[in-house]
Amino acid sequence: MTYDYKPRGVCTRGIAVELDGGVIRSVAFNGGCAGNLAGISRLVEGMRAEDVIAKFKGTRCGNKATSCPDQLAQALEEAMARDK
Repeated sequence: MTYDYKPRGVCTRGIAVELDGGVIRSVAFNGGCAGNLAGISRLVEGMRAEDVIAKFKGTRCGNKATSCPDQLAQALEEAMARDK
């Protein structure tokens, strides 16, 4: 299942997540800090979505109330809720 998420409060303009039985198959960020987000995408591939949510949820970027990792956690939560 592929889920497209529109992030709020960060530089990246979109996050596409592919899940298979709660396991992350791929993550693609549209915009944002290319190197950091490519690294995050590679890091989380093959991980359980629940584990990534637990690690990334609540992460802040500077003075912002959110960050790209936090927005990824929110995207994963929404994707899992729709996949039930």
